[in-house]
Amino acid sequence: MPAPSSRRRPTRSRPLGRSLGTGRRAHGFTLIELLVVLVIIGTLVALTTFSTGIAGPGRELRNEAERLSSLIGVLADEAVLDNREYGVRFERDRYEVVRFEDDGRWAPLGDQAHRLPAWAELRFELDGQALVLPSPSGDSKDRKAKASLPQLLILSSGEFTPFRLQLRERRDDGARLALSSDGFRLPKVESLAERG
Repeated sequence: MPAPSSRRRPTRSRPLGRSLGTGRRAHGFTLIELLVVLVIIGTLVALTTFSTGIAGPGRELRNEAERLSSLIGVLADEAVLDNREYGVRFERDRYEVVRFEDDGRWAPLGDQAHRLPAWAELRFELDGQALVLPSPSGDSKDRKAKASLPQLLILSSGEFTPFRLQLRERRDDGARLALSSDGFRLPKVESLAERG
């Protein structure tokens, strides 16, 4: 038998964090695994956002309603400051701002009317009665030649026609928003609940 040696056997160096105790390996995730999981979660969140319509027609319809509400507010201020009457002329798929001129006619303020997206339409009510808005006509010159009075009047006193306006998707189950005012307060955008 060989004599015991006073020298120690060399010990193997262990990688830090790879094993714990006697023969057990540490459990954990690598950075690559964590990044893959984050990418998958991000993709699922993005798909969920698009599928619920947060970035779809409902959002765009709300933006159109907010734009129109702001426009009416600005026109009310301009009417008081300029001591002039303004109006908004609506069709089913567009609207345009007009101004009452000294010669007694209503003249458009811009070159063209603001057109809604193809999937949206307007409905307008005065005193609880729905007005039939003109359907889209092909030629803008014909439309200007047949120009009628604006449905919404904005007076230099700061008052305007009491109204209720619906912006809605053309499909039956689409989003519906309303702007309404009693003629003294600026219109606010409200969501209409689906009526069964």
